[in-house]
Formats: sequence, C-alpha cells, structure tokens
Amino acid sequence: MIELFTAATPNGWKISIALEEMALPYTWRRIDLSKNEQKEEWYLKLNPNGRIPTIVDHDNDDFAVFESGAILIYLAEKTGKLLPKDVKGRSTVIQWLMFQMAGIGPMMGQANVFYRYAPEKIPYAIDRYHREVLRLFGVLERRLASNEYLAGDYSIADIATWSWVRGYEWSGVTLDGLPNIKRWLDLVSARPAVQRGRAVPPIEDTARREKEAIESARKFLV
Repeated sequence: MIELFTAATPNGWKISIALEEMALPYTWRRIDLSKNEQKEEWYLKLNPNGRIPTIVDHDNDDFAVFESGAILIYLAEKTGKLLPKDVKGRSTVIQWLMFQMAGIGPMMGQANVFYRYAPEKIPYAIDRYHREVLRLFGVLERRLASNEYLAGDYSIADIATWSWVRGYEWSGVTLDGLPNIKRWLDLVSARPAVQRGRAVPPIEDTARREKEAIESARKFLV
C-alpha cells in the first residue's frame, strides 16, 4: 500500500493522478501548508526538504520517496506503466519530465509569487516571469504540433506537465495562439483517472482554498 502525503497543489496532483492511472492502492493524508505541517519533525524525517508530496511504500520496507519527479519515476518503475522500458523511449519521457521539473514548474511558480502572492506588485518581475512562462509554453506548443502527447504515448511527463499548465490563468498568462496546448489540456483533462486524482485532496470551497493558498505562499516569502 502506498501512503501519500499531499496538498491541493500541482505537485501534489501529479502523484494522486499517477496513482489513479496506475491503479495502485493508496491512502492519502492532507498536509496543512497554512500551519506549516510540512516543517514538523515527523514529516522532515520522511522528506528532508519539508515540501509536498511524499510517498511511503509500505510494501517495500516503508520506503519513503520525496520530490515529485522522483516519485513519478519510482511509481512508473514499480508498476511498469507510463514509462517505456526501451532506452530511447525512456529517455524521451524523462527529458520532458525534467523540462517540467526544471522549467515549467519553477517559472510558473515564480510567476505565481510575483503576480498572485507578493504583497507588493513588482512589474519588472511579473513581466520577466510571464515572458519566460510563455517562452516555455512555446516549446510545448511546437512539440505538441507533431505529437499527441509530449513523449509520443501518454506518460508521466504528461501528468507532471498538465498538473502545472492547467493553472495558467492563476499565473496570469493566456493560451491565445497556442491551440496545440489547448487540445492537449482537454485531452488529458478528459481522462477519468486524471479527474479522480485531481480531486485528491478534495477542494470543498474554491474561494477558501485560494485565500489559504495565498496566505500559505506569503509565509514562504518572509
């Protein structure tokens, strides 16, 4: 049984979606970011970086895995799903997964900080990260012009990237002129496992969640 420690964020959704897609039995526990639960000593023993998500594989000597990209690879290798076994196919998926981890996630995260969370609006910073997000979206757009999914077949790279790109409006950018990204977002969104995973943990009150997300994020800016 997999135990997932998570929150309603793109990085958290990556793992609940993957678990649903791979049909792995799992339980989940919401980590309250607004109360800095991720910094408590018991959690730091599982995840030294004090972030979400984290998994514990109770079928593998209670093995803990942190960092969302590492978790996705671990689960894919454990199940033999959503990551090709041939060297070229595997490398292609991992390249696009790393593109999300090193590019899409950090840049959209910074756009969120300066556009949505920072108490002081800094136009230069907002413009800088909006430009970089749109540049990265241009890379995705070109890739998806000739590929149904990022690495050919649906994979953990799509799960990771969709979890972030779907929140483009929260980052303050649009998808104008990016029809292939729109097509891909709709395609992934329609998958039942994606819908189930996106609901973990459930969001009972969107307005409340947005307020809590902003308050939680501002704590990291201090």
